[in-house]
Amino acid sequence: MRAAIINQLGVSPSEGEHPAPVRSSGHTLIEVLAAPLNPVDIAVGSGRFFAGNPDAPYVPCVEAVGRVVESDSFAVGSLIYAGMEGMGLNRDGGGAELALASDDGSVELPPDTDPAVAGSLGVAGLAAWLPLAWRAPVQEGETVLILGATGTLGLIAVQAAKLLGAGRVVAAGRRPEGLARAAAHGADATVQIDTFGTDAPQTLTEALAEACGGDGPSLVIDPLWGEPFVAALGAAAPGARFVQLGQSAGPEAVVASGLVRGKAVDILGFTNFKVPRDVLNAALLTLVEHASAGRIEFDIERVPLAQVGAAWDRQASGVDTKLVLVP
Repeated sequence: MRAAIINQLGVSPSEGEHPAPVRSSGHTLIEVLAAPLNPVDIAVGSGRFFAGNPDAPYVPCVEAVGRVVESDSFAVGSLIYAGMEGMGLNRDGGGAELALASDDGSVELPPDTDPAVAGSLGVAGLAAWLPLAWRAPVQEGETVLILGATGTLGLIAVQAAKLLGAGRVVAAGRRPEGLARAAAHGADATVQIDTFGTDAPQTLTEALAEACGGDGPSLVIDPLWGEPFVAALGAAAPGARFVQLGQSAGPEAVVASGLVRGKAVDILGFTNFKVPRDVLNAALLTLVEHASAGRIEFDIERVPLAQVGAAWDRQASGVDTKLVLVP
């Protein structure tokens, strides 16, 4: 079968021929219609992911949407989402014409669902929605700060915060065009976080506090860590909750103990991979419903397998558009 293949860790995948998967008990064979690219795929493909990686050569992509070809659990022809259940982590992933999905790690989708949209709402959408709806639920009318708001995850988080009852949502990120898009989709204020050097009239902490108004944000979604997290901590309201889900700005943050204690903040870790499966499945179906009704919107670029290498490099460098392989 045709597939995206990582032949060596740290080297971008290329299209090639790869053995087709053989279904075993507890798994469903799908014809892949959409396989999103995610930062976790880049981490796995580089050998840097904390949970390890398959032996090369392997097929990447930790999630996929496809039509059922063979299954003991789903009707042939039904549309399912599979992700965060081992594909692309301990076995071949979804970036191919055919893929194996764990029955326990799959959920049937409405038949008229756009596969690329549903796939994009998996890793990225769930990482945006669940911190706000499940890990640290939005309180009616509160101020929410979304760091890293210029990517797909951040844009979905901006819209999710509004849907879940936030009174004020502030989007912070590096790319001006991404911030403009966040404002167009509901952000009440934006902060470009890379414009606050030593000569700036105010610090990033001051800018975030001003944008949030009042005592500062009471809920912060942080896929960045590093200096932006420290600045957000300084701007945060007493008793604020931080949901930490990534390290795009750096793996370390130097944080003053007194600031954490003095504000009595809660710092909560989050990863989709530690969420109960029933919670993931229910949240995905909720997101699909919102997207189908136009309440959550984001940009998707469908990429053929022949262009996987270039798409992989773009994903690794950071993109605002969601890149989805369409075998």
